[in-house]
Amino acid sequence: MRVQLDSRLGKAVVKMAGSKTFMRVGPKVVPHVDRFLHKVTGGKFISSGGLLPSLVLTTTGAKTGQKRTTPLATKPEGTGWYVVGSNFGREKHPSWTANLIANPDAEVSFKGKTTPVNAHLLTTEEKAEVWPHLVKFWPNYDVYVNRSGRDLRVFRLDPR
Repeated sequence: MRVQLDSRLGKAVVKMAGSKTFMRVGPKVVPHVDRFLHKVTGGKFISSGGLLPSLVLTTTGAKTGQKRTTPLATKPEGTGWYVVGSNFGREKHPSWTANLIANPDAEVSFKGKTTPVNAHLLTTEEKAEVWPHLVKFWPNYDVYVNRSGRDLRVFRLDPR
């Protein structure tokens, strides 16, 4: 069951997820819990999926060449997905974004199905077009931009 963002509970979760406390604690807890739940449910469930559609992205490490898995909120669009390198509003870009820039071939696990994908880092123009839809989808993206001072990287993941 997914919580609606415009419900009282949804608004409270959005507010909490945009807090500085969550920025410190969330990255240390949420990805580990989501990876565990993804593994034990065969890719059918991660805790973040209770609020937003979520996937697990497998990239190839830019420096190590090793496979890396990262649970992410996603905005499904057509046959592909948009993902935002918000890093919970922290100052640095998340590692998975550098991995996709170096190695755009990746894998998405979404609703129990694994799909090979190609990642495309959106241009400034492409991002300007999709950004309002992403902020409507998850209002904290603007909070994360203001807090981090970064231009958040946005990728389109399309099946190969």
